[in-house]
Amino acid sequence: MGDEARIYNYSAASSWHADGWQSDVILGVDAEGNLSAATDAAPQPIGQWVLPGMPNLHSHAFQRAMAGLAERRSRIDDSFWSWREIMYGFAAAISPEALQAIAAQLYVEMLKAGYTQVCEFHYLHHQPDGTPYAQPEAMSLALIEAAREAGIALTLLPVLYMSGGFDGRALAPRQCRFGNSVDSYLRLLDSLQPYENEQLRVGIALHSLRAVPPDAMREVLASKAAQNCPIHIHVAEQIGEVQDCLALRGARPVEWLLDNADVNARWCLVHATHLTDNETSRLASSGAVAGLCPTTEANLGDGLFPLADYLDAGGRLGIGSDSHISISPVEELRWLEYGQRLVSRHRNIGARRPGASVGETLWRAALSGGAQASGLPIGELRNGARADLLVLDESSPLLAARDASSVIDSFLFAGNTPQVRDVMCGGEWVVRDFRHRDEERIAARYRHTVTGLAAG
Repeated sequence: MGDEARIYNYSAASSWHADGWQSDVILGVDAEGNLSAATDAAPQPIGQWVLPGMPNLHSHAFQRAMAGLAERRSRIDDSFWSWREIMYGFAAAISPEALQAIAAQLYVEMLKAGYTQVCEFHYLHHQPDGTPYAQPEAMSLALIEAAREAGIALTLLPVLYMSGGFDGRALAPRQCRFGNSVDSYLRLLDSLQPYENEQLRVGIALHSLRAVPPDAMREVLASKAAQNCPIHIHVAEQIGEVQDCLALRGARPVEWLLDNADVNARWCLVHATHLTDNETSRLASSGAVAGLCPTTEANLGDGLFPLADYLDAGGRLGIGSDSHISISPVEELRWLEYGQRLVSRHRNIGARRPGASVGETLWRAALSGGAQASGLPIGELRNGARADLLVLDESSPLLAARDASSVIDSFLFAGNTPQVRDVMCGGEWVVRDFRHRDEERIAARYRHTVTGLAAG
């Protein structure tokens, strides 16, 4: 058998599949980095507890470098909108080289935490004054290269951003580097699609209803570029957004979107925090994914998604680290559950039937919804899927005396010591014994980059 056809066999004492844990599983990994039927060759043991890698369905990579810099009170009514002004100032300093350095460091941190794929909601397109770079896709290419360096799968979602509000006002000066016409946006997509491969998917992001006029949204959705790719949008994150949409479009944001677009399984509605009962039911019925980012939503004071009603209606969800004040699927799922407990004053909200595990319910939902939103064959340990997997630290005291009925709950809800020991992405071991394969070089460049940004 030639090297190009070689299958590497790995054995797991217990591995997580769509229907739960299976014992003594042998996983074959082919030369393309996909899971395949195992051969007769002796397998290499890899650990006691093996899980599919988690997709991260919402990221603004550059914001990793400003995490912790917006925690001083600026006014009595600090909110998302005052945080946004700080973010705009920071965004103005980011060059393609800085973006690559920041994103590569972020993606290393994601892999070490258990994310093996990221959906990058990317809107820093131009120079700070809005002038396109000589190569208009320069900032997008910086993200593609950062993902390649780190070894993470990427769904790149270039963002269409056209107006400063529901009233169609022009972009403010600090928003100009985000802006595109429909034509220039479609040209950007055309220039990026040739880069697609088994590790990279290019999709569409509409920034928000306030930033994309209705006619522009319809034109993009009717384009050839939009026919077979993921479609993501920020929606109903803030009460102010809901109020403005009601005043100027006569409907709430999610209501308006469902009435005016064919929202289906290719869509991811990011945040969707403020929903009526009817919107919750309709969103669940659409087959779209609700992209929840609990640590960012808490940090910004956004509000709480109606988790129980949405799950009861059969809704699909995934998780994202968004502004990256935390980079941990454990913390996202923990706070998805804990926020519901705080507001309802009850426990085990994510488990919707007696005897169900909160951890298993949320982990399974986030794997499935994140994979759907990514447009990549990930999120499962099955033949044909990408070989993205996590090996938990079976020697950790936090997992001592745990069996298949309790290990995921303990992984998610017992302490803060990292439990992800090894990570495979696309068939390659990118993290071994808690260390990324290129951690020192990428971290050194990141430190140099953010020091320069602070000095500038």
